[in-house]
Amino acid sequence: MFKSLSSRIFVGLFAGLLLGTLFQYGFSENSFANTTLVDIASGAGSMFVQLIMMLVVPLVFFSIVSGIIELKDLKSFGRLGSKTFGLYLVNTVIAIAAAIGLALLIAPGQGMQLTGEDGAALTSTSLPSFIDMIVNIIPSNPFQAFADGNMLQIIFMALLTGGIIKALGEDVKPIVTFFKYGNKVMLKAITVVMQVAPIGVFALMVKLGATFEPSAFVSVLSYMAVILSLLAVWALVVYPVVVGMTTNISAGEFRRKTREQFLFALSTASSNATIPVTMRTLTDKLGVKPSVAGFGVPMGATMNMSGVAIYITVAAFFVGNAFGYPITTDQIPALAFSVFLLSIGAGGVPGGGIVMIGVLIHQMGLPVEAIALVAALDRIIDMFCTSTNVVGDSAVVSIVDHSEQHDLSAAASLDLNTQTQT
Repeated sequence: MFKSLSSRIFVGLFAGLLLGTLFQYGFSENSFANTTLVDIASGAGSMFVQLIMMLVVPLVFFSIVSGIIELKDLKSFGRLGSKTFGLYLVNTVIAIAAAIGLALLIAPGQGMQLTGEDGAALTSTSLPSFIDMIVNIIPSNPFQAFADGNMLQIIFMALLTGGIIKALGEDVKPIVTFFKYGNKVMLKAITVVMQVAPIGVFALMVKLGATFEPSAFVSVLSYMAVILSLLAVWALVVYPVVVGMTTNISAGEFRRKTREQFLFALSTASSNATIPVTMRTLTDKLGVKPSVAGFGVPMGATMNMSGVAIYITVAAFFVGNAFGYPITTDQIPALAFSVFLLSIGAGGVPGGGIVMIGVLIHQMGLPVEAIALVAALDRIIDMFCTSTNVVGDSAVVSIVDHSEQHDLSAAASLDLNTQTQT
């Protein structure tokens, strides 16, 4: 009945959520269902996420290195990098501008008249320096970078390794073969692991349904509605339409082929954990060249945080309005720049957004107690943020791939005309 993997993931997601909700409201707090069964589901879900994360670091390294090796020349590498990097930054900037506009129009939290409460605390209280972010891209200990899963540092080492191998050419042919086969092994490993994705997603949703408090929705309904509405429009309308306008993939086809990716990200709430699925979506379903996908996807999981940017921006306006400190017009440029840095610094892991919101609340001089209110809904919103982020990765990489094909076709035509004239 459910032959496609995306359909099975969809069933697992909602079945798990329904079962978890049944555990919460149909059984007592200390019952076997709410203790042992929920713990088992939590453990199974964690094992599935760890299984995916186990593949992420070697996949990223092998895919980037093999992607650079397969490029025509190092000039193509520079062109591909500038296109991908530029589109990711433009996407984030536009998302911030849209979030600011909608937050000014709807004013979430206005009239709530909340006051500070005890018991809230920030995880971090300093804005990440852009200079520090650039400096820390270069690892002092490469083994530590791999152990910590530091994506920016791993991407840097992969780019450097791939560039050097490409420059050496035929002299290192065995190494080229090693990375090409290593990349094939990692892609096959993804296919194998994804067969258990419906079970893993089911377990994660059981845990969520059994522990989430729906009462948290009531007092912050407008705030959540603004964020989720904008995220939905971004993922389901903006990205597909832009892809349809700039590539040979229609908007409907793009939505359909990224459905599995969207649902998987919804369950894991981690851009990094979704990297294997994003790679598979691009290469197997959208027809993107592996070299382009291998280069663009890991970078997007770290830098393309349009969903988080929307979340952080609207949260800042909500907190300001709810506690009687509305963000003024002269504060908006500083807010926008801070959100830009914070969204990139959020990384691709679950819960990154709430930490950055805490930083922004502190930096803008807003009540620190608000972090408790925002945190109540973080898990739900973070899921949709991640889905928006990863669909954005697919959109950008698809556009870059189409652009690269166009450039190569134009160059080939130019060479043919030159040869004809001579």
